[in-house]
Amino acid sequence: MQWEDGRRSENVEDRRGVRISRGVAGGGLGTLVLVLIGLYFGVDPSTILNTVPTGGSPAVVQQTGPRPAAENRLADFSSVVLADTEDAWGAIFREKGRTYKPPKLVLFTDSVDSACGMAGAASGPFYCPGDRKLYLDLSFFRELERRFKAPGDFAQAYVIAHEVGHHVQNLLGIEGKYREAAGRTDKRGANRLSVRLELQADCFAGVWGNRADKARRVLDPGDLEEALRAASSIGDDRLQREARGRTVPDSFTHGTSAQRVSWFRRGFDSGDPARCDTFKTREL
Repeated sequence: MQWEDGRRSENVEDRRGVRISRGVAGGGLGTLVLVLIGLYFGVDPSTILNTVPTGGSPAVVQQTGPRPAAENRLADFSSVVLADTEDAWGAIFREKGRTYKPPKLVLFTDSVDSACGMAGAASGPFYCPGDRKLYLDLSFFRELERRFKAPGDFAQAYVIAHEVGHHVQNLLGIEGKYREAAGRTDKRGANRLSVRLELQADCFAGVWGNRADKARRVLDPGDLEEALRAASSIGDDRLQREARGRTVPDSFTHGTSAQRVSWFRRGFDSGDPARCDTFKTREL
């Protein structure tokens, strides 16, 4: 994937290596000291201020040490991919007479606090509609390569674009309607709706791939296959078969490998988000 010459997004919130703990005497001076420490280590001051509880003891920010060059390169790559999604979805929204409001990408290490609650790296990348932010521990890319056997930079870009797809769903009101509908049904019904939500995000990721390649010729030979391999490797049926030796379709929440590949490919081939309406089609 040709990404090095791409624009870097300004919407990256880097919390890598930051640890938050309680125990410093409160007050404006204590908070100021924390902000100065954060600036010294290159931490966004708003990240620190958001962790200081009102009227209570502020948090302590600790830097765990210098970041490896390979990890910094992944962070740089992620910023370029995010910028490409901003350009692609910005253009798509303008075509519809709307304004695209891009999400923030939060890079973290081990665990993170979001508007959706605390989350660990083991939960994988996620989008929180409550604060309109994507959360990513870059170690997931290593897991994608080693555990899921899906190496390659376009496979990594697919992961980010999928989470951006959830942001697009949020902006369009799709995510809210899904939540309402899921709350009116049982567990099986909610799972079926979740599958449709996730497959649409896969399709939106494909739309981004199409638009980004047309705009900047970012794809190298084999890149599309990398993304398709990644989509296949994280299908519910494959993951359950590897973990349990069998599948339980009623418990699927993201779709089968074949479905994830199919919907990403549909978005990629068409470049048209209108082709991604998983909620109106009978057969997924």
